[in-house]
Amino acid sequence: MSDEAARRRVTVHDVARAAGVSLATVDRVLNGRPGVRAATTERVEEAIKNLGFSRDLNASLMARSRDLKVVFFIPDGSNEFMDSLAEAVTRRAGPTLADRMHLETQRIRALDTGALAAGLDALDPRTCDCAVIVTSEEPDILAAVDSATRRGIAVMTLVSDLPGSNRRHFIGVDNVAAGRTAASLLGRFLPQGGQVAVIAGSLHLRDHLERLEGFRQILSADFSDIELLGPLEGHDERGETEALVSKLLVENPRLSGIYNLGAGNAGLVSALKNSGRAGRLRVIAHELTAPTREGLRSGAIDVVLDQNPDGEIREAIAAARSLALGAARHVATDPIEIGIFLRDNLR
Repeated sequence: MSDEAARRRVTVHDVARAAGVSLATVDRVLNGRPGVRAATTERVEEAIKNLGFSRDLNASLMARSRDLKVVFFIPDGSNEFMDSLAEAVTRRAGPTLADRMHLETQRIRALDTGALAAGLDALDPRTCDCAVIVTSEEPDILAAVDSATRRGIAVMTLVSDLPGSNRRHFIGVDNVAAGRTAASLLGRFLPQGGQVAVIAGSLHLRDHLERLEGFRQILSADFSDIELLGPLEGHDERGETEALVSKLLVENPRLSGIYNLGAGNAGLVSALKNSGRAGRLRVIAHELTAPTREGLRSGAIDVVLDQNPDGEIREAIAAARSLALGAARHVATDPIEIGIFLRDNLR
């Protein structure tokens, strides 16, 4: 008999026997419920690993009295990347019905943590299994995530993480690595040094803070001749980012480069073109959207770092399914790779 065939036959009874615990204890560990000592949990998890136990998600789903429901809370506004995430959920909503999963999208005003917290608080565990959120790190959000978790709703973060909360999983790129990549590229683009401005959406967003952290790390270590201006906050809005960049260009005629680690890129491109300096500054932005594609083609933007919204939604759905069915305490998903796009390799 092959190893694969043998592993298919491993049951919770085998896990309980190997760990020296009851079936109820194994069930508590598998479903992440309280009441199990840390040492016992470690024994059960070690037995699961050694035996190669894997819960049959299809069987678990068939045994349920209702289908799974996953609610995505995605910011609204002029952020084209958030629109891409919402569109990816819509594209997958139909196919997932065949797997007895219902996807719902709620658009929340960008950076309105009160509205998001209210949305999470309104979720009923009798009809909702998992919530996927894009948010900043604020006390009302942390409280809402913890409350949802206590009610039995698994909460995942998307794009920007909340490591201090009871969220169950995070889907997104390594944002520190993204910032380091941007700095490494700009440093090579500007061998003589110069002034580089950094624009953020909001410094209350962990992904923006982490990108800034990575960016500063590389400038400090490898490109000390580059002078950093900012970060300046454009709140991921086109109009605000355009006004901010226009003012920046007027007040800093020696500016050599711009790193926009947030959104609002339509405003960035517009300001560069209106100033007559498009193509004369080295510019790095995030997310391959219509404005950044146009910026690459026109030469206003040199590089776009992309995090594949469709891939993120695919992984979020798979993780939500595992969490909702209690397949594991810790969910493993494929990493979201950072795509690097220039005008020359636009797909």
